Amino acid sequence: MSHTPNELPEEFPEHVEKMHEMKQDDDHFAKLSDAYHDLNRAIHRAETNVEPTDDFTMESMRKQRLKLKDEIYGMLTG
Repeated sequence: MSHTPNELPEEFPEHVEKMHEMKQDDDHFAKLSDAYHDLNRAIHRAETNVEPTDDFTMESMRKQRLKLKDEIYGMLTG
């Protein structure tokens, strides 16, 4: 199994415990976290040519991942 970069625990190692708690207690956070995870995996598959995509789609997916990451970080630190 290959390592998928940019997973949330890797991005926010200081918030791993809080992320775990929030995934259980906050439905919105859980949905954001799951969406980030799914999108991050799709980006990784595209980057490694498992499921190649065009540049426009790749850019769009990366922007969406950044938006999710920013919202997640805001919830973790807010």
